[in-house]
Amino acid sequence: MNLNNKHVALLIENNHNDLEVWCPLFRLQEAGARVTVVGTGGEKYLSKLGHPIAADLSADEAVNQAFDGVIVPGGYAPDLMRLSKAMVRMVATHVEAGKPVAAICHGTWMLASANVIRGRRVTGAPSIRDDLENAGAVFEDKSVVVDGNLITSRKPTDIPDFCREIVNALQG
Repeated sequence: MNLNNKHVALLIENNHNDLEVWCPLFRLQEAGARVTVVGTGGEKYLSKLGHPIAADLSADEAVNQAFDGVIVPGGYAPDLMRLSKAMVRMVATHVEAGKPVAAICHGTWMLASANVIRGRRVTGAPSIRDDLENAGAVFEDKSVVVDGNLITSRKPTDIPDFCREIVNALQG
């Protein structure tokens, strides 16, 4: 796998799930992709377990950049991410441009806020199923659901399938 020419944005906020951030980040770096961590505005963000990660750019700085893909990790970070208009716009723009946009667990909240899941097949944390369906999505309880350029997964144990599909989409 060679993703040497690919540039991927990984969105970040406080209260993110460590595995849903670090596993895709390391998997894409291993494949040669450049991963830019995009935060809502701060420089450092703490996970649900208190582990820090630094942002490379703010959403306001990144909103007009064209990435080859976007990853939205879960935890409770997406509830805070949805408050950033620039971050929501970034997700919507990349979905509309046909770029791979991947969200796991509560990360699919961002897809609902970006208004890009109406009529699309998705999965996510079972606790937000109603939110996704109310946003017009068709919910499927599977480890990974790929609908066009959208890649969604439910939880940390789905990460191997999630990462595999992200790599496949970036290669294709």
